[in-house]
Amino acid sequence: MSTALPGSALTRHHHITLCTGDAQEDYDFHTKVLGLKSVKKTLLYDGQIPIYHLYYGNDMGEESSLVTSFPVRHAGGPKARRGSGQITYFSLSVPQSALGYWKDRLAGHGLEVREDERLGERCLDFRHPCGIDYTIVGVDDDTRAPRSDGPVPRDLMLRGTHAICVSVRDMDSMEEFMERGWGARRLAEDGRYVRYALGAGGSGTYIDFVVEPALKQGSWTLSEGAVHHMAFQVATHAEQDAIKGFLEGMGFTDTSDVKDRGYFDSIYVRTPSGALFEATVTHPDGFLCDEPAESLGREVIVSPQFRASRAELLQQLGVLQD
Repeated sequence: MSTALPGSALTRHHHITLCTGDAQEDYDFHTKVLGLKSVKKTLLYDGQIPIYHLYYGNDMGEESSLVTSFPVRHAGGPKARRGSGQITYFSLSVPQSALGYWKDRLAGHGLEVREDERLGERCLDFRHPCGIDYTIVGVDDDTRAPRSDGPVPRDLMLRGTHAICVSVRDMDSMEEFMERGWGARRLAEDGRYVRYALGAGGSGTYIDFVVEPALKQGSWTLSEGAVHHMAFQVATHAEQDAIKGFLEGMGFTDTSDVKDRGYFDSIYVRTPSGALFEATVTHPDGFLCDEPAESLGREVIVSPQFRASRAELLQQLGVLQD
């Protein structure tokens, strides 16, 4: 009989989702500046206010290559209140030799870039136009496939998400959640920073924490300028169900039921830190279930509750220009 905890089935990142500002600004930033491919244009599945859900990644939008966004400025909501209990930044990996190229590329697009080193890694810190903090990290052993035909040469291109960093006041409650509930192992410390890894470890599996005891609580709502949630990959629905049941047994009774997101099925849990985590099972056909590979990400695929009013919605949201 296996003694492994259910959370050990979580193997790596699946996607990260951001609340950004203007849709065209977000689209241009990810596809023209960062060079990611538009792999799916759809709408947020929750609520009755139409909001784009835009997916960016490598050629086929493989797990852990994905950065996704909800551009919410048109909905007239508040700006996010940055603070504790949020994913404060996330990082993307490139080969070490590409860091100089990326510093020049980002600066050439008018972005302020700061060189730094954390947890033994060289990195470039910069911001999305809406204010979300990004980092590019030099990694020499990341074998994930980059986008092959974008504006950035393939050998210099982003490989995928590397780590997320959650701001916490202390690690007391998160240690048990990470090690028992989420199946992660504590890997490293660097001053205020603590790193955990999932599965086999390596780029695309890291969950970092920065301890900031004096920082006030940040907002959790769909509001411009903050990371909304981080999703992690699990292979089967049986494993996903086991994770949900175990978390509920730990006392996390607000762990959501399984939600069909069109291309994957998800459960969500508000962690003790405040950050929202998701355990995700990809559908067999993934992003190819509703459009072919050769035209992936070109057309807007309208989520079920909005299909009857597609034309009016697109007029309201605006057509994204490549």
